[in-house]
Amino acid sequence: MMTDPLRMTQVCLTLPAASGAVDILRGVDFGCSRGESVAIVGPSGSGKSSLISVGAGLERATSGRVELLGTDLAGMSEDALARLRRGRVSMVFQSFHLLPTMTALDNVRVALEIAGMDDALARATETLAAVNLTHGGNSAIRVAAVQTLALDAGPDTRALLSQIAAIGADGKPVEADAAVREAVVVALDELESRLAFLNGVENVFQGISLGSVLLLAAVGLAITFGVMGVINMAHGELVMLGAYTTFAVQEVFRNSFPDLFDYSLLVAIPAAFMVSALAGIGIERGIIRFLYGRPLETLLATWGLSLILQQTVRTIFGPTNREVGNPSWMSGSFEVTNGLLLTYNRIWIIVFSLLVLGLIALLLKRTTFGLRIRAVTQNREMAASMGIRTGMTDAMTFGLGSGIAGMAGVALSQIDNVSPNLGQAYIIDSFMVVVFGGVGNLWGTLVGAFTLGIVNKILEPEVGAVLAKILVLVAIILFIQKRPRGLFALRGRAIDS
Repeated sequence: MMTDPLRMTQVCLTLPAASGAVDILRGVDFGCSRGESVAIVGPSGSGKSSLISVGAGLERATSGRVELLGTDLAGMSEDALARLRRGRVSMVFQSFHLLPTMTALDNVRVALEIAGMDDALARATETLAAVNLTHGGNSAIRVAAVQTLALDAGPDTRALLSQIAAIGADGKPVEADAAVREAVVVALDELESRLAFLNGVENVFQGISLGSVLLLAAVGLAITFGVMGVINMAHGELVMLGAYTTFAVQEVFRNSFPDLFDYSLLVAIPAAFMVSALAGIGIERGIIRFLYGRPLETLLATWGLSLILQQTVRTIFGPTNREVGNPSWMSGSFEVTNGLLLTYNRIWIIVFSLLVLGLIALLLKRTTFGLRIRAVTQNREMAASMGIRTGMTDAMTFGLGSGIAGMAGVALSQIDNVSPNLGQAYIIDSFMVVVFGGVGNLWGTLVGAFTLGIVNKILEPEVGAVLAKILVLVAIILFIQKRPRGLFALRGRAIDS
């Protein structure tokens, strides 16, 4: 839990004077939160500088409690105070002779820059504009302040402008100045339009992020479904195995190599691929190869297998969620503009999914193994007559698709809870992606995944998550009625027959 940088409780300050002791501060409660900009406004001699001096430990409070950076200043020596302030507390002096060319904006900006804020100029401008709006001496200054604040889409700015535009209990506007009221109304309209645009951009980004996860989960399914026509209801559990492999790898790094934790995902990716791929090959050799040409039995067998895998994981790891951490290079976010934050973990997942898709495309187009997969996909009988071992191709292809599902689990572990039910949330969407894009077609899977992801995220704020999925499912059903082979249909004699 982060402590507030400054907290003052019932602080009093009494200083000696020629006429006797003078109370400068009386029972003051004051504080500020981390990242908050606070402006202290008042007439000359009201104790503003004294309040700051007491808070910084430059002046000793007569009574009350002062906590600076979580430390009670009472009883601290001057040396201890100096060490506490060093590198953490900065003050810009108000002496005109010391800094004769600096404006109020310059003073605030310098203080924020010393405090380590990257957007010091913008924060200083907004702070002074808020002060001018609430305490400005004339209408022109206050209108100019409103126009400055209109460029900031932050919640504090909207709250301040909304208070000024409010109507009082007596039915009269809170703000008496008509020019300021009009400027505030215009500024709020501009802010609402900007926020609607930023929300749209954020929904598209969230949709692309969801699409990248669906792409990873569905691309393996597209390969196995396209080559063998197998409806693998245990595909979600192969994703889950990849997520738990990531958890296991991170536990090893936490306990044995804590300084190398940032590299844990680089080990988890190939490990998850191998675990899920071997599990997939075992499933194909042990169960599915005996059920070719019997789709209903295959569906029931893989569904039962999914329940077995879920219960096995519950037995080994327990039923509760497991913590999978983000490496430092995937943690945090960056602010594109005020009101729009993009998280690093989702950006990396988008990049990772496209990289995996590119590698699979190269594998299918440029290698002998890929040639065999494409041959079996297009015409199994002809491929067998040319000497291709279709059974081994089926097993290795199923292993490839399962391994990719394992890598999808690595990505999902960075944005979702790792639990035995992890794969169930994505298996239906993965099948919809494959059917919508075109069975066995990578580019169709790419377009289908991003389309479903973006449409889902655009609909969710309007109609809710459940109804959004229902609408998407109905739309796909209607689309398949017109194009049964999906967006990008494969060509081949076996397909046409």
